Amino acid sequence: MSKSRSVSTSVIKRLPRYYRFLGDLKLNGMHRISSKELSERMGLTASQIRQDLNCFGEFGQQGYGYNIDLLREEIGKILGLCDIKKAILIGAGYMGKALAMHFDMTTNGFRLIGIFDKKQSILGQTIQNLPVHNMDRLDEFCRENKPDIAILCIPKTEAHAVADQLVQLGIKGFWNFTHYDFSLEYPDVVVENVHLSDSLMTLCYNISEKSEPVEE
Repeated sequence: MSKSRSVSTSVIKRLPRYYRFLGDLKLNGMHRISSKELSERMGLTASQIRQDLNCFGEFGQQGYGYNIDLLREEIGKILGLCDIKKAILIGAGYMGKALAMHFDMTTNGFRLIGIFDKKQSILGQTIQNLPVHNMDRLDEFCRENKPDIAILCIPKTEAHAVADQLVQLGIKGFWNFTHYDFSLEYPDVVVENVHLSDSLMTLCYNISEKSEPVEE
């Protein structure tokens, strides 16, 4: 099975959802599922599911459906979850600390190996058995440990300078919570921007739409 280079972004963004749903089905003791049943559980059409999966190869058998274990394993390979990548966290404030403590990065393809901040009150603290290092140690740490990605939980005003420093140190990707989008500045680096406010405003819009009175 080979990954197609022409797969649309919308299809790729649905893959983690397939992976998560299949994981829940597996925990519930299910071993196989049809595209129709999966579509009903996920709120998609069976045709959409088949089209998405066909972008990466042939899955399932007519009259049998999908083997849940095998399909989840294949989607995991497509997502690159088998090759655990090294991550560092920049910013150990409320957001950064919450991510480090409560989000299981290992099951999502990454292992946190270093945490950095510049606030004296935070330095020296231990989060998930990792000490919070001073930003002054960032260059040395990256040269020695060669992390693949950086998680940015710092103020927007500091994002550009820190991102530029990390790109020079060989960082290949960013999980960016700063609200500063620098993806166009570094076309060879992968940037996944996370805007919590966008999600909340989308929720606000959808609630407003459902609340609109229907004209007779």
